[in-house]
Amino acid sequence: MLARRWAVLLLALPSGCTAGPDRPVTSAARPAPAPAPGRAVAVVFCADGAGGLGETTDTLAQVVAEERAPLRVERVEWSHGEGRFMLDHLDSRNLQLKGEALAREARQWQARSPGCRICFVGQSAGCAVLLLAAEAMPPDSVDRVVLLAPSVSSRYDLRPALRATREGIDVFYSERDWFVLGLGMALSGTTDRRLPPVAGRVGFRYVAAGPGDEALYARLRQHPWGPEVEQTGRTGGHYGSLEDGHVRARILPMLAPDRRAAPGQSGGPLPAR
Repeated sequence: MLARRWAVLLLALPSGCTAGPDRPVTSAARPAPAPAPGRAVAVVFCADGAGGLGETTDTLAQVVAEERAPLRVERVEWSHGEGRFMLDHLDSRNLQLKGEALAREARQWQARSPGCRICFVGQSAGCAVLLLAAEAMPPDSVDRVVLLAPSVSSRYDLRPALRATREGIDVFYSERDWFVLGLGMALSGTTDRRLPPVAGRVGFRYVAAGPGDEALYARLRQHPWGPEVEQTGRTGGHYGSLEDGHVRARILPMLAPDRRAAPGQSGGPLPAR
């Protein structure tokens, strides 16, 4: 699997493929076990990274099924297709349109199922889609957002997305992600069309202008890679957060109502301004 990831990535770097036909914004990753009677189902909209490999959604859905967690995993269909890494990464209009479409779908889901827990999980360029979707949501309408190795700039303005989240945003980043988010982003720029540093390598920085912004950034929790998390399988590379053990130990408790960590549990401090 690791060899496939690198082979497809290297072959796709010069790709300039055209966009494929429009598709629905989400699809069910795989059937999830039914929740216990009387318990509201939590819906997790999952945006995979560029290139359409689908590993984030597949891994999360597998862990959810094995743990019989009361979650429904919905794959966010935003990629141009398998192997089209650069087109996915550089097509800002597609990111914006798919983000807005996801926000509409999330609002429709809430209207159909009042009280249903709504979470966003994304990896790499898929994080840009989720952030744009959150920015289009009403205040406190998304329960939680989890970003894995986000390929947006460390100076990305998170305030609109933070306003939309009740429990805030969790970010997993690693300075060891030197190939994709280091060398790759130095050549192509970040997904939001800026220069490095990249949030997936150094975390997000403050973008604050008013007195209320400090309270907003209190909703941001950042989880740097360190040797202490290697026991979960998280290696610190670009795909390290997708290992089954890490998803089960660190990500699932953030999403499932009966497995949630207490607010503020874990995570490093916000990087300096």
